[in-house]
Amino acid sequence: MNTLFWLRDEVKVGEHRTALTPTGAKALIDAGAQVIVERSDTRIFPDQAYVDVGCELAAGHSWTDAPEHAYILGLKELAEDDFPLKHQHIYFAHAFKGQDEAVQILSRFNAGGGQILDLEFLQDEMGKRVCAFGYWAGYVGAAIGLSGYIHHLHCKDVFGSVGSYPDRDHYLAVLREQVATLSEMPKVLVIGQFGRCGRGALDLFAELGIDADGWDIEETKAGGPFTAINDYDILVNCAYLAEGTPPFITKESLGENPRLSMVSDVSCDPNNPDNPIRIYSQSTKLAKPIIESEVSGLYVQAVDHLPTVLPKESSEDFAGQLLPHLLTLCKSEDPNGVWARARDFYATAQNIVK
Repeated sequence: MNTLFWLRDEVKVGEHRTALTPTGAKALIDAGAQVIVERSDTRIFPDQAYVDVGCELAAGHSWTDAPEHAYILGLKELAEDDFPLKHQHIYFAHAFKGQDEAVQILSRFNAGGGQILDLEFLQDEMGKRVCAFGYWAGYVGAAIGLSGYIHHLHCKDVFGSVGSYPDRDHYLAVLREQVATLSEMPKVLVIGQFGRCGRGALDLFAELGIDADGWDIEETKAGGPFTAINDYDILVNCAYLAEGTPPFITKESLGENPRLSMVSDVSCDPNNPDNPIRIYSQSTKLAKPIIESEVSGLYVQAVDHLPTVLPKESSEDFAGQLLPHLLTLCKSEDPNGVWARARDFYATAQNIVK
């Protein structure tokens, strides 16, 4: 029996990315797999591009009728429902860290005998993730933060929605027009500069001719809050959120009338007790990506799927990282134990509902 990958259409509003590009689908087919792709009006790559490399098309959201041996491949959450889930799903379930919806999600898999192979928990022997969108999250988070900063320099009305761009060049053209309105460049700080997200943020500012300072573990290990942040115009937080992370900024540490006017929290997890950006309490959406924080005059960006603003580059990057591991499933192999560890993570998470 050939390995079957079923690429589902996404249900998250504004999501245009994919975990499998047409190029990757061809590689899987060449390796002997069958690839079925649900029709989609939102995916960055057109349906025909998949047909051209040998994929079969299926109706959108029809994965529920897929053969039981199929790997259901996606990115973001499944549609809310309560029927049992019988397949092996490869996606970001956001159900392994005690999230509010974790019990409901895991109960459905438990009832149907299915399994989550969570993309966040595909790890190598050293515990490092083998595929991530981090670079483009940092890149786009920095871009939206900069746009918000410029917007609020000129006016006080609500910052508008952000859509997706066909590619990075189109987005950069828009951003350069905005930067051209500045009389002087903002003073920028990126925390988490050595991680994927931090590199993406720093690259965005460099491409726009803006010098940004970077902090990482060395600068934050003493614990915060850090009043030195008050001397910047824009803060982009790309730090890995680990248990016990100290606060970087609080309402108290900012004092009155801080220079800081824009925080782009790429690592956004506002309901986590260890969230280091302690001036807001809710994630934002691309329809309204920037809100005023609990400190008057200080704005926050906290979108949780930033890379979809650049779906082409982010999909090509992420899918390219994932593809070698999908190819091992074609051969029923797992030379580095990536899938075994993913199954172990799922088994551990299931203890929540047992």
